[in-house]
Amino acid sequence: MNDRHIMHMDLDTFYVSVERKIDSRLQYKPLLVGGTSDRGVVAACSYETRGYGVHSGMSMKLARQLCPEAIVIRGNAGTYSKHSDEVTEIIKQETPLFEKSSIDEFYADMTGMDRFYDCYKIATEIRRKIIKETGLPISFGLSVNKVVSKIATGEAKPNNQLMIDNGFEKQFMAPLSIKKIPQVGDKTYQTLRHLGVKRIKTLQEMQEEMLIKVLGKNGSLIWRRAQGVDNRPVIAFNERKSISTERTFDKDTIDVKKLKSILIAMTENLAYQLRRGDKLTACINVKIKYSDFNTYSKQMRIPYCSADHILIPKILEIFERLYNRRLLVRLIGIRFSHLVTGNYQINLFDDTETALNLYNALDNVREKYGDRAVVRASGLGARTIGRMINPFNGLPPVVLAHRKQ
Repeated sequence: MNDRHIMHMDLDTFYVSVERKIDSRLQYKPLLVGGTSDRGVVAACSYETRGYGVHSGMSMKLARQLCPEAIVIRGNAGTYSKHSDEVTEIIKQETPLFEKSSIDEFYADMTGMDRFYDCYKIATEIRRKIIKETGLPISFGLSVNKVVSKIATGEAKPNNQLMIDNGFEKQFMAPLSIKKIPQVGDKTYQTLRHLGVKRIKTLQEMQEEMLIKVLGKNGSLIWRRAQGVDNRPVIAFNERKSISTERTFDKDTIDVKKLKSILIAMTENLAYQLRRGDKLTACINVKIKYSDFNTYSKQMRIPYCSADHILIPKILEIFERLYNRRLLVRLIGIRFSHLVTGNYQINLFDDTETALNLYNALDNVREKYGDRAVVRASGLGARTIGRMINPFNGLPPVVLAHRKQ
């Protein structure tokens, strides 16, 4: 493992960089990308806004209050996917094995390439090529494993690079905040701070058993990462086990007809995505978040299926069971899980050849003209429910702030 050369690459403030590439007038101006209403969430923010305390994941309403002069742009998943694909293609050409862990984040295993050329020089040339050909800033970290390289990338930003020599992992990480360790979220951070732990050096000096007592199994993982130990391989492809969609409303609603219309449109679209990827689901889930922020969900196991006319009644049945509080609804969502590869099996008693041919025809129209080219009349009340790309193409999903209904 000590002979490995793992590079981690991260496109700096990716959504912001893409918007500035499209419109150069946005350069050096405070910029927020995400949902544009008060209910929206900040998907990305420029460095100019961070001095005001703005960060991604924050509500757009609060971000605007903290930085009133910021320009707000609604994110476009299709545009970002296109630019991400350009970067992906360069990395694919230049490295023997890479993993796309998110739309703007990559790992590359360069082990063995040092026999021909210095790995750091190769990584530098790849970064220069990406910047030159795409016009997007990117940073990288290079070390013997994923976790150290990811932390190194964070320290290299913005638009820079950093290599951690073999054997210097603990020394590099020691003075850094424990928040720099992947897997240390706000809750874990607060727990460790209550123990008086602030720097990674303190974790390095602690006994592993102590962290396990405090944090459970997660304590062992965090302790090993603090030591700079991470044996995870670079994985070229991760098969998705679930697919989901949800909507947050600009105004909380109690309109059951509207809720059902949106659920129908969601189910229809997800069922199309399943067929598009030759997938079947055996578990469906409906989630409701009420105006008091309490969230409830129910799931149902079903025979493997990808057909609208079977899934829609099941989803509505779950909704009827779940929706019993008669409170205003803030968010609804659907998730299909337990996915397997396969095609829809004909029900000998209920299905007809005409119905199956209809599915094929509708899916062909959607493939050519877009997900919303053909929809059920009962789902017409739902807007903006659709996807730009096949979710089963082996690439991670585009993560944006919740779309608004």
